[in-house]
Amino acid sequence: MKKILQQKDRDFIWHPYTQMKDFEQRDLLLVDRAEGIFLYDHEGRRYYDTISSWWCVMHGHNHPVIKEAVKKQLDRLEQVHFAATTHEGAIRLGEYLVSITPPVLSKVFFSDNGSTANEVALKMSFQYRIIKGDEQRSRFVSLERGYHGDTIGTISLGGVPAFEGPFKPLTFDSYRIPAPYCYRCPMGCEAPSKSTWDDVSQGPFSTLNCSLECLNPFRKLLAEKGGSITALILEPLLMGAGGIIVYPAEYLREIAAMCRQHDIHLIFDEVATGFGRTGTMFALEQAGIVPDFLCLSKGLTGGYLPLAATITTDEIYNAYYADYAEGRTFFHGHTFTANPLGCAAALGSAKVFAEEEVLNKLPYKITALQKGKERMTELPHVGDVRGTGMAAAFELVRDRKTKAPFESDLRVGWQVYLQGLENGLILRPLGDVTYLFPPLCTEPDAIEDILQKTEKTLRQVFERL
Repeated sequence: MKKILQQKDRDFIWHPYTQMKDFEQRDLLLVDRAEGIFLYDHEGRRYYDTISSWWCVMHGHNHPVIKEAVKKQLDRLEQVHFAATTHEGAIRLGEYLVSITPPVLSKVFFSDNGSTANEVALKMSFQYRIIKGDEQRSRFVSLERGYHGDTIGTISLGGVPAFEGPFKPLTFDSYRIPAPYCYRCPMGCEAPSKSTWDDVSQGPFSTLNCSLECLNPFRKLLAEKGGSITALILEPLLMGAGGIIVYPAEYLREIAAMCRQHDIHLIFDEVATGFGRTGTMFALEQAGIVPDFLCLSKGLTGGYLPLAATITTDEIYNAYYADYAEGRTFFHGHTFTANPLGCAAALGSAKVFAEEEVLNKLPYKITALQKGKERMTELPHVGDVRGTGMAAAFELVRDRKTKAPFESDLRVGWQVYLQGLENGLILRPLGDVTYLFPPLCTEPDAIEDILQKTEKTLRQVFERL
């Protein structure tokens, strides 16, 4: 049966972010079932889901509370269009999201994936300026190495070259500023030493050995083009697909203050960082910053069903609130907007957060991961070890002294992925950055086992190199 299924996969399926020729002679991992923090293949072999199935499975697989919530909803209402129609699950979920976010964030717009949640924020900000007669504010600012999705709007603001591919001609112009990438500081500053980091259970470092020179290009941009900018979008404290880049809260506070001073909307993409990943429910809490738009997905449903939300302020919402003839309606929507089953899963996840005191139990797990990750500094080709909350990353380099990367044709990340499977790990490196993004329910003993297996995997790959 396995061989038949694998062949049918080759015959009919096109996988995302996958060069299918890699599997001309090699089988894909055929996942059959899951339980807790493990995935099981068709032969019963288990693998740690160290990347939370693309960063979304927060409470582990097959959680009884979320399953029960979806099952109950399935017997009641599975789908209804959301234009001029509503349902109880969406109402209760909207109320919940407003209750756990800063008070000024008061209106929830549902969609179905993280890219779209960000796209909604971009369009809302853009149309808001038109409504207000401020059409010259039509440009957006984003960070190099930032990633906000795969729609045309979001790739226009993405800063990861590999993700742009051949689509550059389709994108619109935007402003890019350097990322706060401390290991490879764009301004040539030294990265913070270990002694400057906070207690590992509390989040990113807060003691700087620089003056945030990486913000100087933004200062220059504001001086020259500030009146043309409608919004800035970024991933707070942890940049995901750009390489699991962790940066200081001071940077976030400073850039937010600059946006406020110049009347620029602030869009926080917390698709990856939301729902406990950085140690607090949302990363914004660690910097004390409230954005104009908060974009959520992935962990919103605990990873069980697709759902997303863009949360904004009364000020933004009220600009659209008018007689129909005025043409202020926000014309955006999706077939599965606020799908009842997705809302049920999200409410089930909310119940898990409350009943299992997930956030209160995170500090000792975070400590296990953040302290444990430091062993990787002893490996010969690990140039940087970084992390925050329940995320850790190891940047692999050819030369630690010069930080020279490996030649791309070596495909070191691909080798790590394949070796990880042999050691019972689902790893999906971002280029040559190997990372761990385990479910929030992962206990310290499992974290230690994952770290040991990851170290073994890296050593085996380095020996071959």
